[in-house]
Amino acid sequence: IRTHKSRRLRWEGHIARMGRRAHKPLFGKPECKRPNGRQKTRREDNIIGDLKEVGYEGEWKTLSQDIMTWRAYILVAMNL
Repeated sequence: IRTHKSRRLRWEGHIARMGRRAHKPLFGKPECKRPNGRQKTRREDNIIGDLKEVGYEGEWKTLSQDIMTWRAYILVAMNL
């Protein structure tokens, strides 16, 4: 699970640094079906949840622009 979370954070940081066109899968409406009563989970919600586990409360998109700090959080997520 730790490896999966760190790789997901690494990939999403890369996509966030690429530009606006690459953001569409991150911020688009989920097309999957869920049972009644359960909200659809966006990829961005997963990123925010992973960063909360490592102690970051803030805007993840601005954090991802600083690659050294972003990599530090990825290492923290890997070592949980």
